[in-house]
Amino acid sequence: MPELPTYWLRDNCPCAECRDPRSGQKLFQISDLPPDLTVAAQCEMNGNLEVLWSDGHRSRYPLAWLSKEGDGDGRTEADKRLWVAADFARGIPEAEWEAYLADPAEQAAVLAAVRRSGFAVLRDVPTTEGKVCEVAGSFGYVRTTNYGELFDVRVEPDPNNLAFTSVAIAPHTDNPYRDPVPTLQLLHCLENSATGGDSGLVDGFMAAAVLRDEAPEDFAVLTRTPVPFVFRDRRTELRADRPLIDVDALGRIREVRFNNRSIGTLRGGDRDAFYTAYRRFAAITLRPELQLTFRLSPGDCLVFDNTRLLHARTAFQQDGHRHLQGCYADLDSLASTLAVLHRRTAALDAIAELFAGEGAGEYLGEAVTMAEHMLQAAAAAEAAQAPTHLIAAALLHDVGHFFYEHSHGTLHGRDLMQGQDNRHSDSGAEWLAQWFGPEVTEPVRLHVAAKRYLCAVEPGYREQLSEASEYTLKVQGGPMDDAQAAAFAALPGAVDAVAVRRWDEQAKVAGASVPDFEHYRPLLAALMK
Repeated sequence: MPELPTYWLRDNCPCAECRDPRSGQKLFQISDLPPDLTVAAQCEMNGNLEVLWSDGHRSRYPLAWLSKEGDGDGRTEADKRLWVAADFARGIPEAEWEAYLADPAEQAAVLAAVRRSGFAVLRDVPTTEGKVCEVAGSFGYVRTTNYGELFDVRVEPDPNNLAFTSVAIAPHTDNPYRDPVPTLQLLHCLENSATGGDSGLVDGFMAAAVLRDEAPEDFAVLTRTPVPFVFRDRRTELRADRPLIDVDALGRIREVRFNNRSIGTLRGGDRDAFYTAYRRFAAITLRPELQLTFRLSPGDCLVFDNTRLLHARTAFQQDGHRHLQGCYADLDSLASTLAVLHRRTAALDAIAELFAGEGAGEYLGEAVTMAEHMLQAAAAAEAAQAPTHLIAAALLHDVGHFFYEHSHGTLHGRDLMQGQDNRHSDSGAEWLAQWFGPEVTEPVRLHVAAKRYLCAVEPGYREQLSEASEYTLKVQGGPMDDAQAAAFAALPGAVDAVAVRRWDEQAKVAGASVPDFEHYRPLLAALMK
């Protein structure tokens, strides 16, 4: 492994002394590290880099993490799919509202489309006023502006913006005079019976990339010239000085801010060069091949990236009604929701692999496999109409049997059958705590203790145990004494653990027909933190 920067490596130590286990936030200041810090010793072991520091601290870094490439924040052209209108000849990114709400995978697909292509349309969103704010709330927060929490796009008798008239609107960025500009816009169609009024989108990143290819000097002018964007009405006066094309430190396109109606008077700089570049860029945005035109029908809600896509509208006649409601939101919330959905998907995939892999093996001398046992326990909880967190706990209560390595040593379910307590309830709860709260993990952690408790306090319970369960009871400490039983009963999670334990004992029926793991994915996803 190549030599790694000393302070970078130490600053990223993942141990519990350096980072809070729950939040991942650092518990020290960079200035706390000694000025002469060095690596005293290091070695690779079990997929990790083990480091002993000169001040005596020890760190362990997964080799996979050390080799990971930088991934950025996903906001530049490097992480986008730049497009022209023909790229959507087979249809635009869309989903049904109800499916989007019900299926995390569908929601992730919609949000990923907004992040990568810049937009998506949700179909059949109920045409009730204010619903657009609920759409925004499904992935983030409404950004309130001088137009209010939401705004109506329709012909107004005394408009303070051309959007509230019936005239054509050229491709533009909304609110370019704000700092920061609202990064997402949503438009929900309530009615659209007028002739005309079709919606249009232009990929501003593609338009900027075309300008860079065709006239690199003009592109450079637009990235370095601050432009005054201004909005005034009777109650508001806003101004932001920003370039039409913003690039990051590596020169990659990061934001396009383009609005002919809101550009103020440019003072200073090379105004001839700016207007040459500005006119060229404006002409590119109007090229037919870049303009994607479609019609929003009642119930359609368009979600788009306002820092990238330029949106437009054709003129419409007042022979019918055109009424859209809109609101603003922000990309960071959308990106956060998408990242959490991906994290949950990865976690659920990891759990599913346990059920499909080792879960297919025998379950500690019983007539069912490990996976069958846990699925039967979950089915019993579901049949009892248990709360969702207890169904999850019943489903996952024995995952600790799968672990070869955890904080209690290198033990597996097979060790339990050989007379050594593998403390699977503890290790399973620790592993699940990455994604679930104590309402799920505590019944898992306490379900073995619940068996010992029930054997002590409930006459006849022990006689119902299977032969294998009787054997493991002895390995795990046997029935509790009176003091232990009283202490257990006082624990906050004792009642839930006892419920899980009862379903555990019911879940050993060979050939029983129960739902598979996929049935529980939505339930688990909803419980994940």
